[in-house]
Amino acid sequence: MKKGATILIILVVFLVLIVATVASFFFFEFGRPPSVSSRSYLEIHLKGAVQEKAAPDFFSTLLMQKPALGMHDIWMNLRKARSDDRVKALVLRLGYLECDWGKINEIREAVLDFRMGGKKAYAYIEESMDSDKEYYLATACDQICLNPMGSLIVNGIGGDVLFLKKTLDKIGVEAEIEHLEEYKTAYHMFTKEGFTPAQKNMMESIYGDIFDQYIHTTAAARKKSEEDMRALIDRGYFSAEAALETGLVDALLYEDEFTDLVRGDLGKIVRLPHAAYSQIKPSSLGLDKGRKIALIYGMGPIHSGEGTFQSMGSTTVARWFRQVRTDKSIEAVVFRIDSPGGSVVASDVIWREVWLTRKEKPVIVTMSDMAGSGGYWVAMHANRIFAHPQTLTGSIGIIFGKFNMMRLYEKIGVTSESLLFGRNADMFSSFARFRPEVRDMVREEMRKTYDHFIAQVADGRGMSKEDVEKIAKGRVWTGRQAQKLGLVDEMGGLSEAIAAAKEEAGIPDTESVRLVVLPRDYSFFDVLFSAFSSRLSRIQDARFQKLLTIFKALKDEPRWALMPLLFGPQ
Repeated sequence: MKKGATILIILVVFLVLIVATVASFFFFEFGRPPSVSSRSYLEIHLKGAVQEKAAPDFFSTLLMQKPALGMHDIWMNLRKARSDDRVKALVLRLGYLECDWGKINEIREAVLDFRMGGKKAYAYIEESMDSDKEYYLATACDQICLNPMGSLIVNGIGGDVLFLKKTLDKIGVEAEIEHLEEYKTAYHMFTKEGFTPAQKNMMESIYGDIFDQYIHTTAAARKKSEEDMRALIDRGYFSAEAALETGLVDALLYEDEFTDLVRGDLGKIVRLPHAAYSQIKPSSLGLDKGRKIALIYGMGPIHSGEGTFQSMGSTTVARWFRQVRTDKSIEAVVFRIDSPGGSVVASDVIWREVWLTRKEKPVIVTMSDMAGSGGYWVAMHANRIFAHPQTLTGSIGIIFGKFNMMRLYEKIGVTSESLLFGRNADMFSSFARFRPEVRDMVREEMRKTYDHFIAQVADGRGMSKEDVEKIAKGRVWTGRQAQKLGLVDEMGGLSEAIAAAKEEAGIPDTESVRLVVLPRDYSFFDVLFSAFSSRLSRIQDARFQKLLTIFKALKDEPRWALMPLLFGPQ
């Protein structure tokens, strides 16, 4: 009887949760949008993971947990707020952000654009920890305020780069990985104990360029010389008083005092939360009207099959391109890429759809934090390519390999016997090493794929194969470097890409357009049956997330167009 009662209670609780979740879904989807006061300030809490396009998380809403931030939502809200006469100001409450410099720059540019509308922006920092990216963003605001008991840590860009070879040696695992060419270092964490000269040269170049941009931009924003800003960064740690004295912040204020400051500058004004404003349709403000432009998001590692919340499945993305290509009402496509690459075959499937679509209507690429290797493969035949100065791109190269675990199996007592029908039937077995003839065959096939990649980049970018070969070699470049080399056309983000799409499609700059965004928002049932993968995509440790990206790519196919994942310096 007790057992039956327990089961009944569990079922009742489960049903209550389901009903509550469904109710919250329908309220979210069909409830009235919130009213916006005629004198409001938009408040955005920027803390934690920032995804390009976050899937609706009804479970987090139900459990009163904060869902992941979506770059698309932030950009759209700032775009709406600029033209919304009811929104008089912007407040950014800054905490530690888990994203790279491309997304930070996208938000920063959107804040500057908001201010161009004659409106004020305020940044409030309660306490900072290793917050150079966040400070870079804060300098886009009219005023930066810090809690009187807080501190400001702006100590530059740097960190540790992980190498796992000794760990693999200890457990008896050997990474057998071939690469083309010397800068294709995605595998080095498994096969090296430290930097190769090429890897060190590449990383110093990338992060040196990002650091120079950081110094130049923040110095100009805070009205300091670059020499003075470098000296402050070298100092690194600032108490609240020191941050004020050195001019890194404008005021030291408690929460109530900060609210009084905003209201004192603007008079009687009402807080408008980011989540609430997200429910206001752009069309109600005269945006997203008129002719259609598709905005396709390609996010995460590239693999064959259907995509997940934060991965780029070739079947899914190809289907979206076919849809917009055959839809006569859609006049152009903006393809937003945030990917380190992955499967060569999957990348080529998506590339083909981009190429076919370009024959029918303009395709504009905008790169986020990264669009390297396979992420560059899918972009190279777009009409125009935009990137942020700090975007990581290029990495034109190939890697191929497997892990053999013979010594690990021996240590833990696993034995095997082989049955082979075909000389190389055990080619990818974890119980055997690559034989010399297999390794030679692998290298030959890799060279063919690499040469094809080079030829396609040359064709897509209007360059000679010789010029592409000089800047390929698996090397990662910043967006600013890539523009100088011809791999990228212009600096900019979503707004600039949409403007370019309008231009290419012959739509006047003054005319509004309607964005058809793919993927569309997930339904309640999509989220219900994909909850586990959603949770996996939210792993907070950025290094572990990058490590997972490599292992996901390993599962796809032997050949990878995968960008070296740069740990440490952020």
